[in-house]
Amino acid sequence: MASNHLPLDGASGDALDSARAQGRLHHSIATTLLVIAAARAERAAPPVQAARQRLAQIYGATRLRKRLERETAQG
Repeated sequence: MASNHLPLDGASGDALDSARAQGRLHHSIATTLLVIAAARAERAAPPVQAARQRLAQIYGATRLRKRLERETAQG
């Protein structure tokens, strides 16, 4: 009677370990890409994008105000 199982020698065990590691890597990459896509979609959502633009305006205005204060203080 013929066996359909591969022998469990070192070579086939290494190949199996390599295949499992490759599978984990592919899964990890796929998961990372899904997280990136979700973050990009969230940033592009109108309320989030508007909030980010508003914060950028405030940050720019604050930097300008501080620079003008420094220039005024220096004379």
